[in-house]
Amino acid sequence: MVNIRQEFIEQAAKLARNCEVLPGGIEELAVKLQHAKDTNTPLRVKLGMDPTRPDLHLGHTVVLRKLREFQKLGHQIVLIVGGATAMIGDPSGKSETRPALTKEQVEENAKTYFEQISKVMDISDVEVTNNADWLHKLNFTELLQLAGKVTVAQMMTRDDFAKRYSEGRPISIHEFFYPLMQAYDSVAIDADIEFGGTDQRFNTLLGRDIQSAYGKKYPQMVMLLPLIEGTDGLVKMSKTYPEHCISLTDSAKEMFGKLMSIPDTLIEKYYSLLTDIEPSELKIIENQIKSGSVNPRDIKMNLAMTITEEYHGEEQAEHAKEEFISVFSKKGIPDDIQEFTGMNGKNILDVLCELGFVSSRSEAKRLVLGGGVKLNGEKITNIAHIVNLDSEIILQAGKRRFAKLVI
Repeated sequence: MVNIRQEFIEQAAKLARNCEVLPGGIEELAVKLQHAKDTNTPLRVKLGMDPTRPDLHLGHTVVLRKLREFQKLGHQIVLIVGGATAMIGDPSGKSETRPALTKEQVEENAKTYFEQISKVMDISDVEVTNNADWLHKLNFTELLQLAGKVTVAQMMTRDDFAKRYSEGRPISIHEFFYPLMQAYDSVAIDADIEFGGTDQRFNTLLGRDIQSAYGKKYPQMVMLLPLIEGTDGLVKMSKTYPEHCISLTDSAKEMFGKLMSIPDTLIEKYYSLLTDIEPSELKIIENQIKSGSVNPRDIKMNLAMTITEEYHGEEQAEHAKEEFISVFSKKGIPDDIQEFTGMNGKNILDVLCELGFVSSRSEAKRLVLGGGVKLNGEKITNIAHIVNLDSEIILQAGKRRFAKLVI
């Protein structure tokens, strides 16, 4: 029985905040932390990121912030760019086979990752690897040996596979290789801890089994963090739903405005997962919301300011706050609306797409039919509406996007 010193129990408890720690919980994590310190051997903390889309969002920062905590304690963060796995696509939580990406798409999407990650942690002290470097080198015999370490029955315990199989929906054989490849990454980089969202439970725990099969005496622990919902409060934040996603590439104005649009039910979760708030401070906020002693809008304003300031600085965050108050609290219109020409006589859906206010005509339709589009303050709910300009018109799309249409 290991005698765990109190400092490492406290350290583990802090690191495990908001996390599910498997197996063994805080106590086993404390043992790992103490052993790392006593042997002067930093833990190797793994996070795999498939560059399926070019932008990161606040949902990604939940785990990045936790990695930053380990980094500040002197442990080695290992980021794995999924150059190989992204070409398959993780089916976790999906109801159908995900389309594979080409090598070129993966490389293009990965270009901006590290610039965005550097907004959260010190990327200069991170070990960056690409799993294509080892997975693409496995020959067929080695691949079969890897596959032989897991049974079909084990694979079918994964919820998404089991559900699709029971409903008679297709599961491609190559999808079984995604969790195997992710698990083999843990062997390749000799991980001590792997991070993931709660949807990565099967994949990350499989990494322990595969490490053991390849002879690692003390296989990795797994730390799972909750997924956060987008601004609609319903679906997990994802670039699949851009209207509800808060990207790290959003301007300060966009980020602040989107944060102000979250439902009140998400305030505590966003504070807990997206800021460095102390538990005692969070408890005060919880009590304020529960008792109604403080307007949730004011609490949300502080939340939006805190997060926007972290990624854009105090000056830009303050400006975004002032403009938000001017536009929405005082029912004003931004001073710096960009002017656009060439929209006269065009369908409102085409105008929204050309302005970049939506990513597709289907999204434009939803916005119009939902009453989210106004011309000079008047709602436009007809998707066949033609923009006719006798003079300049202020177009408003949603709560935060404005454009001045001129002849």
